[in-house]
Amino acid sequence: MRLAYLGPPGTFTEAAVLSQEDLRTAELVAMGSIRDALAATVDGVVDAGFVPIENAIEGTVVDTQDVLAGGAPLLIQREVVIPVQLHLLGHRGADLGAISTVMSHPHALGQCRTFLDDRLPGATLEATNSTADAARMLSNSGDPATGAIATSRAAEIYDLEMLATDIEDHPDNATRFILVTRDGIPAATGHDKTSVVIFQRADTPGSLLAILQEFAVRAINLTHLESRPTRKGLGDYCFLVDIEGHIDDEVVADALRSLKAKQHDVRFLGSYPASGAPRQAGARRSDDQQAADAWMTELKTKIRK
Repeated sequence: MRLAYLGPPGTFTEAAVLSQEDLRTAELVAMGSIRDALAATVDGVVDAGFVPIENAIEGTVVDTQDVLAGGAPLLIQREVVIPVQLHLLGHRGADLGAISTVMSHPHALGQCRTFLDDRLPGATLEATNSTADAARMLSNSGDPATGAIATSRAAEIYDLEMLATDIEDHPDNATRFILVTRDGIPAATGHDKTSVVIFQRADTPGSLLAILQEFAVRAINLTHLESRPTRKGLGDYCFLVDIEGHIDDEVVADALRSLKAKQHDVRFLGSYPASGAPRQAGARRSDDQQAADAWMTELKTKIRK
């Protein structure tokens, strides 16, 4: 399998790919941007794409969300979540106090604000396509006054020194990645997510509440909800929603069927295995539902014939 990912080698995206045993044998194709990786998948240049979609601190990765919401014929096959550890890299022998420019992906720069404000308050920040791209550019520049925020693997690949380690603001930081292909929905596992984009029929009072009620009345848990502009006009928004469950679950299918009938459009992005352990609340909710079903069954036995 040929798999496009946000490169160059040494990115968190590559690390997330390599964390999946079945993907380690894939032919990895490093791309210069998220949009390039997704476009290569859409065009059939590669069999699958692997990109970041959400960070615990900085939130949504806009390029990924916009491509999916914009109608790219891609389906999510799985999600992968890995912890984020960031380091300030520099040329060997460089002085941390002399760093005047710091390069990295905008999310990485945002995740290290405290360190940058405290230790390098006057440094100029420059955005790059990825953390590894920042390390590669630094390696090629030979400038001892420039640093890059990247991974320890990037330091090894590009022969750089770690001038400061673990500089992220939050030690529990993590990034969520997705594997996408042009077709196919993975079978239900019992611990799944479903992602959709919902376009409103009309922007009226209570329109968002009407959407949310379709999930609430069916006791479907939302794990992510975000609005994005449709680019059709100022104030015209769609909603990107992740819910617990699989399209093969009748309760999920029923909710999406109802939304499709009532809203302007519902764009299905995939049902796929969720990362991490199942939530206990979900198990309790299932037990409660079974108890309620048994209660109703018993009541119905008392109806006079």
